[in-house]
Amino acid sequence: MNDLIAQEADLPFAKAKKTVIRKRRRKAVPWRRIVQFGFAILNIYIGYRFYLFAHAAMTTDSGPLPTRPPGAEGWLPISGLMGVIDWISNGSLNTIHPAATICLLAFTATALLVRKAFCGWLCPVGLISELLASAGKRVFGRNFEPPRWVDRPLMAIKYLLLGFFLWAFYMMGVAGISAFIHSPYNQVSDVKMLLFFARLSTAAAVILMGLAVGSVFIQGFWCRYFCPYGAFLGLFSWLSPVKVHRNTQTCIDCAKCDKVCPARLPVMSKLNIKSVECNGCMACVEACPAENTLLMGTRRLKLSPLKTGIIVLLIFTAFYAGANLFGTWKSSLTDNDYRYHIARLDSPDYGHPGE
Repeated sequence: MNDLIAQEADLPFAKAKKTVIRKRRRKAVPWRRIVQFGFAILNIYIGYRFYLFAHAAMTTDSGPLPTRPPGAEGWLPISGLMGVIDWISNGSLNTIHPAATICLLAFTATALLVRKAFCGWLCPVGLISELLASAGKRVFGRNFEPPRWVDRPLMAIKYLLLGFFLWAFYMMGVAGISAFIHSPYNQVSDVKMLLFFARLSTAAAVILMGLAVGSVFIQGFWCRYFCPYGAFLGLFSWLSPVKVHRNTQTCIDCAKCDKVCPARLPVMSKLNIKSVECNGCMACVEACPAENTLLMGTRRLKLSPLKTGIIVLLIFTAFYAGANLFGTWKSSLTDNDYRYHIARLDSPDYGHPGE
């Protein structure tokens, strides 16, 4: 195909002066998938180690327990957000579940720097959702999109859930949040999370099955409509200097970017993608056949999938290493503390505060 001549691109970091249609290339290295699966394997490893720890705490009366992996607290985002509020209010990080707070701050920093990249690059639930959608597309030939009048109200649900949690924190106040953090319930909330999945109730199983089936038919069913964590990170991603930029002078209006965007954003009709729904997956950039037309980055830096993956991993590693260096990664709860609390899980004192 002949090169399409265009004037100089109206992008701060673009250098090409003409549109070049990419020839068929060898398949690019799927860096995002590598990072996603790597982080999923890490979560499985952490979950297995935490299971060994909790099982030993439930079945033995004395002696040292297997090492408890603090990373399991990454599955406690509510405790993590409370920890941030408590840290700001009291000037010190709580020692009950400090890793939950560190993980939340790391993922928030990721959102501030490279958009909602936790959702697009790290979240294991997001990976499962994507794989289910891919399976649905292979079986049915497509994923389905609800009409706009259904889709938009459903998208509001995750923001309503986020608003509910923030309202609850406001009503609790600083003293109430501190009391919750040190409550018997929160001290074993990680064990309760494990038992939730290990002893799945019928109602919970039906809900999870419904979410799985919905994800097969509708891409990003959980992430798009119900995840308050994604809604929270999306608000911070709006402040990110990194955006997808489109060069209107070299764009050939093929709409391939719109077709592959998992958030269903109108990339082809925008100069910059500022939406809180963008998770920085770069699917649109990789699908674009016109070179230097869709670019993700800042005024000074153009990001590739490899660079984005490295930035995401460096942010998480920096927070993890810093927390270990300053002694704010591991919980102060001892093996005997866990044995004591686990033995009393059925007590009313270990019910959710407010029940």
